[in-house]
Amino acid sequence: MLGYDDKRNFFRMMVNSVCELKIKDEESTRGIQAVCKDISASGMSFELAEESVELGTLINVHIESTNSQIPSLTADTKVVRCDLIDENSCSVGVEIIEMK
Repeated sequence: MLGYDDKRNFFRMMVNSVCELKIKDEESTRGIQAVCKDISASGMSFELAEESVELGTLINVHIESTNSQIPSLTADTKVVRCDLIDENSCSVGVEIIEMK
């Protein structure tokens, strides 16, 4: 029997794709590139060149499709996790609020 150690509601799909982020914080909305590491039906994670991103920050994520059979993905998300990778980058987990 296969185990399900992760105890998640949805399985993750590893993608490792470049994505465009629009980070909406208190001061402004700014664009930045990141690498989406995985995605599931309810969330995704990506690595970006930032020290950290505050929990609850709203981020619009766009992943351009390289295949004409698969549509590009655009989603409004909210930061639920931010882990420091090194002094110049972090791993961010987001919850998908709305797919566009």
